[in-house]
Amino acid sequence: MKGTVQPPGSKSLTNRALVVAALAEGTSVLQGVLDSRDTQVMIESLRRLGLSVDQDREHNTVIVQGAGGRIPVRQADLYLENSGTSIRFLAAMCTLSEGTYRLDGNARMRERPIADLLNALNELGAHARCETDSGCPPVIIEAQRLRGGIAKVQTSVSSQYLSALLMAAPCAQQPVEFRLAGPLVSEPYIDMTLGVMARFGVVVTTNQPGIYTIQPQSYRGTTYHIEPDASAASYFFAAAAITGGEVTVQGLSQFALQGDTHFVDMLEKMGCGVVWGSDYIKVIGGPLKGVDVDMNAISDTAQTLAAVAIFADSPTVIRNVGHMRVKETDRISAVVTELLRMGIQADEHADGLTIYPGQPQPAAIETYDDHRMAMSFALVGLRAPGIQIRNPECTSKTYPNYFDDLKKLCDGQFAAS
Repeated sequence: MKGTVQPPGSKSLTNRALVVAALAEGTSVLQGVLDSRDTQVMIESLRRLGLSVDQDREHNTVIVQGAGGRIPVRQADLYLENSGTSIRFLAAMCTLSEGTYRLDGNARMRERPIADLLNALNELGAHARCETDSGCPPVIIEAQRLRGGIAKVQTSVSSQYLSALLMAAPCAQQPVEFRLAGPLVSEPYIDMTLGVMARFGVVVTTNQPGIYTIQPQSYRGTTYHIEPDASAASYFFAAAAITGGEVTVQGLSQFALQGDTHFVDMLEKMGCGVVWGSDYIKVIGGPLKGVDVDMNAISDTAQTLAAVAIFADSPTVIRNVGHMRVKETDRISAVVTELLRMGIQADEHADGLTIYPGQPQPAAIETYDDHRMAMSFALVGLRAPGIQIRNPECTSKTYPNYFDDLKKLCDGQFAAS
């Protein structure tokens, strides 16, 4: 396998940029926008909140008329399917208004925790609660504008709580200070959030570790180009590793906002060659060896590494990713279950898993309606016949054309690098 590919825009950056543009003063033009179910859910919800969001799917562009930190509609019911970024970011955004908002999702969303975010918002003067005692959605926001002040933020389950709070904070009535309580998972996503905020003119002070201070200020509408999705790129990098091929991903570099670009560091430890260009990253496959790695910072690529680890010469241990259990599915348990289904030995740990190399047997892989299960396990089929993916349509959550792009790469339809 040899070729060059550019994945669609980053889901994480797209949803952050949509929220910040909606809160900004003036008009924003977002370029390279991802068009997927997660981003459609965000756009549909912003429109329900009275924001003007004009999407040009052909040119991957969205024009947002910012409302200056206000929400035009004072009552709305938002349905966020299983989009964690959408429900968490919008819950914080809704507290800036005056009105009543209900945020809900599908059955899995009703199992995903959100109480820690609501507790922090309430410390800042919000009136936010879960509709039941589960600590999970549905969420009710009885907004009277966000006062501000000091809040402790639990960040051991999801970095999205802190990202949601940071994006809303500049629009509070008073200065805001966040103090982290506990370890911060997926820390690169916070750097990403701060990077997007800065592009829209907001400054966050971080003079002390674990403390973020934000003065009341206004986002400014701007033109913002969204990078290709680094999590999606991991599948193509992994394809090079699994096949011993050479794949170049355009539009990413060492200066990318997304921490998941460093998935290639894991592949380099396993024996692959990596070339960092000014506007591309190239992975050259080589003999693979097992590794013992902490993937807390880039846990969205842990499933991808599990698929590569099958073809290594020794076991691979993935550590410090316990928070994966509250993603679209319990990703640790799901990965181990499906590896065993293929006849690959794997051990499940509280905070990770061990994969033992072997020859995968033909199997129909369950995806648990998790896009990353479908995309990562499909890679196994590049070297093992008889791998089928159930419900492949679940990739529409973040990458609707994934299987088309993977096939083009396999067929040599993408230009060789």
